[in-house]
Amino acid sequence: RLNRPLTLSEKIVYGHLDDPANQEVERGKTYLRLRPDRVAMQDATAQMAMLQFISSGLPKVAVPSTIHCDHLIEAQLGGDKDLRRAKDINQEVYNFLATAGAKYGVGFWRPGSGIIHQIILENYAYPGVLLIGTDSHTPNGGGLGGICIGVGGADAVDVMAGIPWELKCPKVIGVKLTGSLSGWSSPKDVILKVAGILTVKGGTGAIVEYHGPGVDSISCTGEKGGHVMWSSPCAWPDGTCINLRDCMATICNMGAEIGATTSVFPYNHRMKKYLSKTGRAEIARLADEFKDHLVPDPGCHYDQLIEINLNEVRKVIGRACGPLVSHQPCILLPESSWSGGWEIHLRLGLIGSCTNSSYEDMGRSAAVAKQALAHGLKCKSQFTITPGSEQIRATIERDGYAQILRDVGGIVLANACGPCIGQWDRKDIKKGEKNTIVTSYNRNFTGRNDANPETHAFVTSPEIVTALAIAGTLKFNPETDFLTGKDGKKFKLEAPDADELPHAEFDPGQDTYQQPPKDGSGLRVDVSPTSQRLQLLEPFDKWDGKDLEDLQILIKVKGKCTTDHISAAGPWLKFRGHLDNISNNLLIGAINIENGKANSIRNAVTQEFGPVPDTARYYKKHGIRWVVIGDENYGEGSSREHAALEPRHLGGRAIITKSFARIHETNLKKQGLLPLTFADPADYNKIHPVDKLTIQGLKDFAPGKPLKCIIKHPNGTQETILLNHTFNETQIEWFRAGSALNRMKELQQ
Repeated sequence: RLNRPLTLSEKIVYGHLDDPANQEVERGKTYLRLRPDRVAMQDATAQMAMLQFISSGLPKVAVPSTIHCDHLIEAQLGGDKDLRRAKDINQEVYNFLATAGAKYGVGFWRPGSGIIHQIILENYAYPGVLLIGTDSHTPNGGGLGGICIGVGGADAVDVMAGIPWELKCPKVIGVKLTGSLSGWSSPKDVILKVAGILTVKGGTGAIVEYHGPGVDSISCTGEKGGHVMWSSPCAWPDGTCINLRDCMATICNMGAEIGATTSVFPYNHRMKKYLSKTGRAEIARLADEFKDHLVPDPGCHYDQLIEINLNEVRKVIGRACGPLVSHQPCILLPESSWSGGWEIHLRLGLIGSCTNSSYEDMGRSAAVAKQALAHGLKCKSQFTITPGSEQIRATIERDGYAQILRDVGGIVLANACGPCIGQWDRKDIKKGEKNTIVTSYNRNFTGRNDANPETHAFVTSPEIVTALAIAGTLKFNPETDFLTGKDGKKFKLEAPDADELPHAEFDPGQDTYQQPPKDGSGLRVDVSPTSQRLQLLEPFDKWDGKDLEDLQILIKVKGKCTTDHISAAGPWLKFRGHLDNISNNLLIGAINIENGKANSIRNAVTQEFGPVPDTARYYKKHGIRWVVIGDENYGEGSSREHAALEPRHLGGRAIITKSFARIHETNLKKQGLLPLTFADPADYNKIHPVDKLTIQGLKDFAPGKPLKCIIKHPNGTQETILLNHTFNETQIEWFRAGSALNRMKELQQ
């Protein structure tokens, strides 16, 4: 039909069209109706997804689906103890997810199985798959040649219900790699270079597709060294990238930090090797047979092309700081400009997470640790290790890596997300105490790891984390600096090397998977009406057919507002299955432009300042509908749909911003809210927290047709601005019905 060469991502995406003969296909414009192969849900988002599926009234999921228990395990003392504690604390939630999975045909990976993205790599990702996951780092699976996309729970419900999934036809950004890497040079230069060009939102609406001969120099799952801490996407002021080392899966994983729909690598021999080693030799054989379809066509067109010669990657030793200076990413400080605004002494080094927890990652970190031990040294900083899965944990135990990392002073945590997402019961500091940590994670939003805004978190590769933990200071460059051994002699660490895959087969460890029965219709899923962790959902109210008059402004947000700001994680994870309870964290991290404070807004009726959730509940109780005003890229970060459910639950009707992150915008539409953008971004400055807004044009709501917004100032004056939207006909029906779930029920009836 298209009569032109195709990119790899187009082949995979268009190959999953619901109606390929009649689907209109235009990049960046048309909405595609797709049939994904599989759904994966982590336990924090699976609760709401399964509650919505239960509410749909359907008897069983229509596609293979799995639940992964990785988010609710809090790091405290160490793997086994933390796992036992989590099973006890979260017994009600785990029981709900296990029984709901069994009843509705969803596979259940028990707590301790590992992190969802590593489990997907080991079991479910393959070249050509279209997989959606209820976590923003689902693109990790692109390291095995699949199109793996992060979504909200309502999107997952659509797919599990057998309804075609809608996605705006992605643009395609090509990254051509030539040359090869050696020494300390790193594939993470690729994602950092792309990020330096595109910034935190430049990938929005696009798939990043890596190709070219340089791809073959990058391993499928392992991290490979580097030095320099980064804060999400970073580049030096002159635009050059900094140096880290990585793998295909990790590069795809961190594509989420530039807002990309997903990222993907073409099939190659490294993927074949990994598939075979993880028990999928038959898939590898099929991939070989059809390998010409699993790479981009010669002469295919990219909307934007970035070329990187890996032989010429500039290696720079530096440090990136996001929250350290302005609580914004994309700021790098060369060592010469350090002003002492943070602690040089390193309190903690943490390796693992979904980003860097493969066998090779652990092997390279162990290689660094082994050198230190040979000279009688242990870590000067505290040091933690998070295996990505039970298979990785069992294999590094068998092959001695885990013991080496313990011998150097490390603590092996449970196979779970842990400190990466704020699940960390940290005891070594008090809240408000300034300190520095370094991790191999993928994000360092303020307070993300330990809820302490004075924790300065740097990000780098696992082996550099290990080296810095041994040195105990940020001011250590393993390429040039020396350590002093126990015998008083100075030595320098050599660049680590480790096997990409184990020589023997992977050790699967404990069996942690629950296969759903063929017929679970007779099973019962209990949700106690008095539970503080779980709550059955009530349908949202339908649109009343009228324009939205005199909306009160709940908060006008200043600057960055991620989903962490809108619906915090950490201790709030325990309420992910209880909409009313978790709504008590609504926008508590957002900065109010009126006073520059978080969680302090003016109640327009009482004129008193108070917490955001309390004010929203006051408005809801008194029948006052409200709106949020936001800045650029509102809702970036996690896929958590709670950031959309909460404002809807507490009486919100619209979110008006300069721009939205992709997943959050879709989540808002799914819950019957209006995500709108200023036709002129400067109009953001025309609205003040004391104003009231009327949104007109909803009776004639149509794709591509702007809505009018009348700003009513307290002095009686008014002005009119235009608001854009990206709703299509289906999404407008969601709004009219009150939510996508309501619309699904209408269609069933």
